[in-house]
Amino acid sequence: MSQPNSTASIEQIDQSSAADSCTDPTRRAVLLGALAGCACLAAIEPASADDEPPGASERPQKADVLVRAEGDKAGEIIKADDLTLGGPPVRAWPKDPKTSVVRKGSRLNEVVIVKLDPNELDDTTRARAPDGIVCYSVICSHAGCPITAWVKEEQGDKKVLKCMCHNSEFDPRQNAQVVFGPAPRRIAALPLTVADGAISVAAPFIGKVGAQQGG
Repeated sequence: MSQPNSTASIEQIDQSSAADSCTDPTRRAVLLGALAGCACLAAIEPASADDEPPGASERPQKADVLVRAEGDKAGEIIKADDLTLGGPPVRAWPKDPKTSVVRKGSRLNEVVIVKLDPNELDDTTRARAPDGIVCYSVICSHAGCPITAWVKEEQGDKKVLKCMCHNSEFDPRQNAQVVFGPAPRRIAALPLTVADGAISVAAPFIGKVGAQQGG
């Protein structure tokens, strides 16, 4: 899974203000900090609605199917058998099966799904995770960056979902609770159902989608 690439912009800042940066490290830190903040905000900025079909920006709805959000198979429907037990996670968009509209008009609609051992899930998580398939918003609850990593947790041995912007970690087995980093709350969960191998949405998001507001 990829994350926004701001390397080029950082290089431009370094080149255009190299002299000032060397003599004024505080100014350089402010510039780079502002750049990082803009990158996070850009990650959740909804796409322009001008060219989007009706329904593209609506939140996931019951009976929507999930399609791949990236890679060579982008747009293809995800089946339960496509997922590997224990990960890696797959990023996805909800798709209206009646109109074939993929709801990618808003970044807040993107989700991440991963197949886990049902015995590892707490009761709340297991109730909405058929065959151990959990689904969460891909938007971090801290600053709105996309959650892009599936790595060993900072303070344990399990693999967790991680936002690389500020290192927040979420345990998908425990209702995506925060286990490390500055995130103020869990990421929103999307209940699923599986029928004849097909994965679909069982109910709207549970919890707030997107970043914290205010301080």
